[in-house]
Amino acid sequence: MNPSAIRAVILGGGGHARVLIDTMLLNRMTPVGILDIDPKRVGESVLGVPILGNDDLLPELARQGATHFAVGLGSVGDVRPRQQVFARGLASGLAPLTVIHPTAIVSSYTEIRDGVQIFAGAIINAGAQIGANVIVNTAAIVEHDCMVEDHVHLATGAKLCGAVRVGQGVHIGAGATVLQGITIGANATVGLGAVVVKDVKPDVVVAGVPARPLRNSHES
Repeated sequence: MNPSAIRAVILGGGGHARVLIDTMLLNRMTPVGILDIDPKRVGESVLGVPILGNDDLLPELARQGATHFAVGLGSVGDVRPRQQVFARGLASGLAPLTVIHPTAIVSSYTEIRDGVQIFAGAIINAGAQIGANVIVNTAAIVEHDCMVEDHVHLATGAKLCGAVRVGQGVHIGAGATVLQGITIGANATVGLGAVVVKDVKPDVVVAGVPARPLRNSHES
């Protein structure tokens, strides 16, 4: 589809949405409105895009000509809210929007699924596979032959060396590095600045240099 024909609803209106909208506009895509759970925000705008209401408006916006949805939520450790919002977007019948910043470098020899967001200065090299609803945030690096499953968030400046495997629902914190050939189990969290030198089990939080287990994911 011609980017100028894309009319996308943004689901969530926080700081992540601001970066997403900026990237969309650089690609000549049209954000038609933002849906947010906070009723007090109706009538506000983000980069000139109005907050219209909550997700109940999705069917009406589809009837009015919206073609796509994009998840405007980021994540800090817990990516489950993004997964839930993505599922609501799919249920609306709108198509998930993939957005790539013009300054990102993405090899033509990669596989990128629907709803992926790749931001400024990110690099994805040959042979990488990126699952649905993944964020590759500003200046993050995904090296050759990595496999990143659905709903993962690679935060700003995170680095995956060659042939890393990242399970579904993982959050990798800002500036973290995962060495080559490592596997990160589903729903794990890698703390900011960590250096991962051993495989990480599912549902575990690791942090430090080298990274060590702290607790199970989603525990307070």
